[in-house]
Amino acid sequence: MHHGIPGTIGGAIRMNAGAHGKEMKDIVISTTCMDEFGNIRILTNKEQEFSYRRSIFNTKKWIILNSNLQLQYGNEKEIISKMQEYQDYRKDKQPISYPSAGSTFKRGDDFITAKLIDECGLRGYEIGGAKISNLHAGFIINTGNATANDVLELVNYIKKKVFDKFQKEIELEIEVIGEK
Repeated sequence: MHHGIPGTIGGAIRMNAGAHGKEMKDIVISTTCMDEFGNIRILTNKEQEFSYRRSIFNTKKWIILNSNLQLQYGNEKEIISKMQEYQDYRKDKQPISYPSAGSTFKRGDDFITAKLIDECGLRGYEIGGAKISNLHAGFIINTGNATANDVLELVNYIKKKVFDKFQKEIELEIEVIGEK
């Protein structure tokens, strides 16, 4: 049960996914992967070089096969309550009723990217079927017919506007794979 967080364990480990102050690096003990030559490797947590939305898998062409995680035991009712609290938070603060790739941009070292986008007056701005969410400026949503090119054009527009106004370079949290 994902309870509102789409994705795979392998993808979450690759990008050191996180929310509510926790990241995958906090629970991964080891990961088994296959390198580009077919060799099987078992990496410790430290060897996975976790950092903000990154791991060693961002720089290697390795395939994550499985991972050992250390979870915490807890009271079932308290866990279900906390899961519901987080899901309610996402419903209130994030545009989960629209298709998207999730949070589009990483936070900066000294700024909140969504706040800068909002201060540029971009909330609701659209290119083709891609739109900056009215609910959370850090999300680009698909209003029904967005192409990858629409999303990438909107990303570049946002980056330019934020840089022009604040002289801040913003980075994608999503990864673009394939031709650009």
